[in-house]
Amino acid sequence: MDFTAKQIAELTGGKLEGNPEAVVNTFCKIEEGREGAISFLSNPKYTHFLYETQASVVIVNEDLALEKPVSATLIRVPNAYETVAKLLQLYESMKAKKSGIDPLAFISPTAKIGKDCYIGAFAYVGEGVVLGDGCQVYPNVYLGEGVQMGNNCLVYPNVVVYHGCKIGNNVTLHAGCVVGADGFGFAPGPDGYDKIPQIGIVTIEDNVEIGANTCIDRSTMGSTYVRKGVKLDNLVQIAHNTDIGANTVMSAQVGIAGSTKVGQWCMLGGQAGLSGHITVGDKVNIGAQSGVIGNLDSGLTLIGSPTREPRAFFREVALTRRLPEMYQQLKNLQKEITELKKNLEPNE
Repeated sequence: MDFTAKQIAELTGGKLEGNPEAVVNTFCKIEEGREGAISFLSNPKYTHFLYETQASVVIVNEDLALEKPVSATLIRVPNAYETVAKLLQLYESMKAKKSGIDPLAFISPTAKIGKDCYIGAFAYVGEGVVLGDGCQVYPNVYLGEGVQMGNNCLVYPNVVVYHGCKIGNNVTLHAGCVVGADGFGFAPGPDGYDKIPQIGIVTIEDNVEIGANTCIDRSTMGSTYVRKGVKLDNLVQIAHNTDIGANTVMSAQVGIAGSTKVGQWCMLGGQAGLSGHITVGDKVNIGAQSGVIGNLDSGLTLIGSPTREPRAFFREVALTRRLPEMYQQLKNLQKEITELKKNLEPNE
């Protein structure tokens, strides 16, 4: 579908500079701009591309000062990144949704399927499953007995949701993620490890997105919780009995050990790890590859393993790089001290 720059400016509330009749029908990165595409500039590192891009329209921050003329039509907005995110959401919502039930899907006679749902080939919908309206269940998905899913959920191929788990509205489960596998519970015994049955469930609230091959384990008792608005990247591990607070985000390969409570609006960088049975406050930022071994108060920004304040961490890193030099200095000092002692010893 085609849109003019004028229409986009009206839609976003932006200020137009250039040709109001410039037409676009797709998106592109600013460094790969081409005619008929719309792009954006929010990171100053990419500013030089603005003067050479072939994109027809570029969304920029309203305070951007031009160093030379540009060929693209500009739309100035308070926050270019936020604006283009909203446009992409609108673009995605305009795509036609799949509908209907493939004859190769298996649906239990006791399952309840809402209106306007799509269920793809070789999907398995078990006994007592409840699907809300407008759900999209792609091929090879497994929904175990008693699973409950709200409205407008998007479940990509090869997702597995174990029995009894509850999923809210507008949830996206990307390919290969597993919801409700057993928590890692074993009791050591004289002949090995005895499995502790995991009889709880996983509860995922509204507007959550779970990345590809991410695993969320069911609780021993009660429920593992992923609260509303949480966004998990690919290959994240959420252990049993954890509680992930609303609107928290985690990058790839984050690992959360069992019975840990993470607050609201937290941000965890890639490969960060949290030990079990701890509490992390609200609005905590944890850097990539950090290791958290104890409780954290709200509002902290930490990095390293074990985590500490960033300035302290970077001072330690700087000192670590000087260790070979410092070691050589120490050896030289030891040698000098030995020589001084020899010279100070009385002659016999």
